[in-house]
Amino acid sequence: GVTTVHGRLDIPDLIPLYQEFKEMPVVSISNAQREPIYWANWQATVYHGLPENLYKFYPEHGSYFAFLGRISPEKRVDRAIEIAKRVGIPLKIAAKVDRVNQDYYEGVIEPLLRDPLVEYIGEIGEGEKEEFLGKAYALLFPIDWPEPFGLVMIEAMACGAPIIAYRHGSVPEVMEEGHTGFIVTGLEDAIDAARRIPELSRKRCREIFEQRFTATRMAQDYLTLYERLINEAKNYNKIV
Repeated sequence: GVTTVHGRLDIPDLIPLYQEFKEMPVVSISNAQREPIYWANWQATVYHGLPENLYKFYPEHGSYFAFLGRISPEKRVDRAIEIAKRVGIPLKIAAKVDRVNQDYYEGVIEPLLRDPLVEYIGEIGEGEKEEFLGKAYALLFPIDWPEPFGLVMIEAMACGAPIIAYRHGSVPEVMEEGHTGFIVTGLEDAIDAARRIPELSRKRCREIFEQRFTATRMAQDYLTLYERLINEAKNYNKIV
């Protein structure tokens, strides 16, 4: 069997586990995800995919920044708020607060939500994502942690929304600089990128989603991997 690893791997407790089961074949969801245990028995990287028709394409540039996900220190909604304030574009935050992050939300984030440009919507359902992302000027993804994949980036692309993302984890693999958005390293960089969003083609964002991040492509990658492993096992048995 082969196992796909979905979470972050820079957790000290995981190292002895993977050392113990060094032979276990594993699949990553980005190359960046592998770094903390680069020596594991990696077989392939298979990027996530979504059904092609799950989200419809919105061709018009929207009027607000979107933030979608969790409110937690590593997701940095505070950065998103700062970018929106500096550029003067409204920010809509669709995010849940897990119990573990309640103190962080109340102490750090809640005071920032009082700004007139900021609207906190709370958690939204799967059916509401399409319109929320499709009508956005851009998705802000100002993370501060080694993101293993970042599904929201491909959800935005599917709707035609460009992305401003900080350079961490999988971001440079999932994003295409100057096509699906801009990859930034700091606040001034992000503000500059926000002003350049109209240069981007929303149609191109959708095309890149269709080329690289559909569920069909993901399934094909897994089939290719399984066929290779089956053939390797057959050849090994012949030799033995």
